[in-house]
Amino acid sequence: MDESKGLALALEEAQIGYREGGIPIGAALVAADGRVLGRGRNMRVQNDNPILHGETSCLQNAGRLPSSAYQGSTMFTTLSPCDMCTGACILYGISRVVIGENKTFLGGEAYLKQRGVEVVVLDSSECRELMEKFIVEKPDVWNEDIGVEERVYSREGIKASSK
Repeated sequence: MDESKGLALALEEAQIGYREGGIPIGAALVAADGRVLGRGRNMRVQNDNPILHGETSCLQNAGRLPSSAYQGSTMFTTLSPCDMCTGACILYGISRVVIGENKTFLGGEAYLKQRGVEVVVLDSSECRELMEKFIVEKPDVWNEDIGVEERVYSREGIKASSK
């Protein structure tokens, strides 16, 4: 599947999540043959569930699949994946992770690459603007989502730039 089409599916999920009052991070898992295996969005707020991030929600919605289903697959996500979602992509053998943006948060991209996963960052202004809008509106919910009290750019402690 074309990268812009895959990211559009993830962005649609993020926008739905935002309208629901949740954290606007969406994901779509696409098989090597272009079939959409699953779509999901961060549902921590909506479901009061600490582990339903965009990618894990997407995997849950894809359902139980044989390991062969993940071979050559691509996870499209609107935001650089956190450590948990990075681990899930590695665990299931997802071959590529296409990221909408990593300016508001830098997740486990280096680890994905180290483990042989192809990482593509599209630097989508739509994804970034939606995330920045949410962070301004609900900084406490955002900080809770990434497990910090003060906004950071990465788990390595790099502080986010003030705007």
